[in-house]
Amino acid sequence: MREISLDRLRTLVVIADCASFAQAARQLNLAPPTISLHVAELEARIGAPLLTRTRGQVRPTAIGATLLARARRLLADADQALDEVRRQVEGLTGRVRLGASTGAIAHLLPQALETLRVDHPGIDVQVQVLTSQASLARLREGTLDIGLVALPQVAGKGLRITPWRRDPIMAYVPVDWQPPARVTPAWLASRALILNDSTTQLSRVTSEWFAAAGLYPEPRIELNYNDAIKSLVAAGYGATLLPQEGEVRQPQARIAQRPLRPGLWRQLGIACREGEVERATGHVLEALGRLRQ
Repeated sequence: MREISLDRLRTLVVIADCASFAQAARQLNLAPPTISLHVAELEARIGAPLLTRTRGQVRPTAIGATLLARARRLLADADQALDEVRRQVEGLTGRVRLGASTGAIAHLLPQALETLRVDHPGIDVQVQVLTSQASLARLREGTLDIGLVALPQVAGKGLRITPWRRDPIMAYVPVDWQPPARVTPAWLASRALILNDSTTQLSRVTSEWFAAAGLYPEPRIELNYNDAIKSLVAAGYGATLLPQEGEVRQPQARIAQRPLRPGLWRQLGIACREGEVERATGHVLEALGRLRQ
C-alpha cells in the first residue's frame, strides 16, 4: 500500500487556502497539471473526492476537510522536526553523551558545563559515571559521544584519544596522624589504606608507586567513589591516594593533603570517535579543551 506523500498533502492544503488550483500552482511554483495530478493521486489513495469546484470556487468535501485538519498538523510537525534538526546541525542545540569518573564529574566537568551554559545554552550534556574501560566500550558501541579516560589507554579502531590533563596524585591522611610534609611509600604502607579497586587505572598507578619501593600493601577497603573515600579519611578510617583534580584548598579540616615523594601523576585523556563530529559534540570538546593542562 502506498504511503501518502507530504508533498501531496501540502498541495492539498495550499489549494484549500487559495480556493484555486491556479493560484496554488503559482504559490508552489508547480505546473497546473502537476497540481491536478497530486490531488488525483490523493483521491485515488483515499478512495473518495477531496475537493469540489462550484462557481469557480474550490472547496473541500467533508472527507477532504477531515484530511486537511490532519494534514496541517502533519506538515507543522514535519516543519518543526526539520527546524530542530537544522538547529542541531548548526550546533545551536543538541544532546551530547559524556562518560567520566566521579572525581572528574565532581571537580573538573562543572567548569566546562558552566562555559557551555553561557556560550551554548541549547546543548544538553548527559553525564554518565563510567570507568575508562566502560567509556571506551560505549564509544565503540555508539552509545557515548565523549569519554574522559585515565591514560594510558589503547584507543582501538575507530576511536581517538587526546591527552587532556596531568594532575598530581596526593596523599589524603587523617590530620591527627600528623603526616610529614611529603608522604613516602614506606610511611603510607604501614598505615590503614582506602584505595580504588584493581579495575581502575588509578589503582594500577598507585600499586606501581608502592611496588617501586618494594612494598605491596593490602587496602583496608576498596572504593571507586572519591567523595566517600574522603569522608572515610575524615573519620580516621584510613588514608588514600587521589588526584588533586584542581583542588587548591585543604578538602576538610580533619584531612591533611600532602604531596608524594617520589611524585606521582594521574593523566587524563579525551576519547571520541574518529572523523568529523557533530557540532554540539565539537562545542563540548572545545569547552573541555579550555581545562587542558
